[in-house]
Amino acid sequence: MIPIPQYPLYSASLTAFQGQAVPYPLDEDKQWGLSVEGLKASFQTARAKGIDVRGLVVINPGNPTGQCLSYDNMKEIVNFCAKERVILFADEVYQTNVYDPARPFTSFKKVVCDTKSNVELVSFHSVSKGMIGECGRRGGYFECHNIDEEIKGQLYKLASISLCPSVQGQVMVDLMVNPPKKGDESYESYTKEVSDIYQSLKARSQKLVAGFNKMEGITCNQAQGAMYAFPQIRLSKKAVEAAKAAGKQPDVFYCLAMLDATGVVSVAPPAP
Repeated sequence: MIPIPQYPLYSASLTAFQGQAVPYPLDEDKQWGLSVEGLKASFQTARAKGIDVRGLVVINPGNPTGQCLSYDNMKEIVNFCAKERVILFADEVYQTNVYDPARPFTSFKKVVCDTKSNVELVSFHSVSKGMIGECGRRGGYFECHNIDEEIKGQLYKLASISLCPSVQGQVMVDLMVNPPKKGDESYESYTKEVSDIYQSLKARSQKLVAGFNKMEGITCNQAQGAMYAFPQIRLSKKAVEAAKAAGKQPDVFYCLAMLDATGVVSVAPPAP
């Protein structure tokens, strides 16, 4: 199960491994919130089609929608996974990119431990995001919780056949999980740089959303976290008519017009 809107790596990976994507909706009218009722409906529809639903991906903070889940909502998700015997895959790579004090980041592992749930959980984190995020230097990890030891053994075997990550990537992962502590020589400079980057990302997020909401026909929820804003574009009746006259779908027509006017490349969704 993957969220819609989604990070395309998940649907692409499922296609590559001949899996079946089961989309579940995020609610734009509720700050791209995750409705457990929507989860249940998607799950039941998939099961009715004979699909063996094995896992649920939750991206928190959200990519590309920028929402941060509440603690209570996360408890509902954990309970859903436990009841339906679905593995929970928690994509938490944007956990330090949180801009709304009312929605602080909470790890799914904390929720699972707090509730003493036996749900199987895999959590993901990466150096390519957050405050030390440099996509040119890759490194990350995933943590298994409540996963059978035999399964973990198979994962180690699978990992052992891959080439090792670069030294830079490994050093950055160590820095991410063990940052300088107060009293260390680099603590002051590290803290200042992290703070400066955070304030810059937060300001740019707010500025971008404000800019979108000033534009005609565009609305955008304030990003609570991550590094994205996800606007909705409403085309005018005249624009739709012009697209039809040109023999194009309205969204394709818009994307091509924006390319001509600005040089900015965008991609229309595939036709249903």
